[in-house]
Amino acid sequence: MPFIFAIFGYLIGSIPIGAIISRLRGIDIRKFGSGNIGATNISRALGPGPGILVYLLDFLKGFLAVYIGYWSGGDPLIVLIMGASVVIGHMFSVFLGFKGGKGVSTGSGVVAAIAPEIFLICILFMAFAAITIRYVAVASILTVVLAVSLMFLFRKPPVYSIACLMVAALIIVSHSSNIKRLLQGTEPRLGDNK
Repeated sequence: MPFIFAIFGYLIGSIPIGAIISRLRGIDIRKFGSGNIGATNISRALGPGPGILVYLLDFLKGFLAVYIGYWSGGDPLIVLIMGASVVIGHMFSVFLGFKGGKGVSTGSGVVAAIAPEIFLICILFMAFAAITIRYVAVASILTVVLAVSLMFLFRKPPVYSIACLMVAALIIVSHSSNIKRLLQGTEPRLGDNK
């Protein structure tokens, strides 16, 4: 059963929302900007409306996967497997040759389902950080670190907190290209369009 849930969560995460929406708009988002299929790159290439839509649908993937875990009986192990596998699926989509987004939007959906109060704090923090710093990648990394810290501070079930830590590490690693561009001074700021 855990294996079946892992596959199911992975397939939900693998649905490449950004790639689908960009195709409907007549472009391949992987050939624009950073080449990422996430909401930030979609916003730069197609505008804020499609970017918000991609964020919401990617968020929904994470939220739905966790709730399927709850509906199956609420076993923390199954919830953990669904939450982790949906993020991994988003980042390494089978439909895109095991490439994908950076996991932030889908991960936020997972956090919202597991710990809504932590999600609320993090989404407000990320909005403030993005507007202040104007680097979405930096805001994302800081928010992921905050989410993990709050999971432990609020004493959430250890299995969730440890899983959050592992997924957070994966998300930070996925931002390595952003970190490289930041060091080179070529990372686009919030509001810059390609």
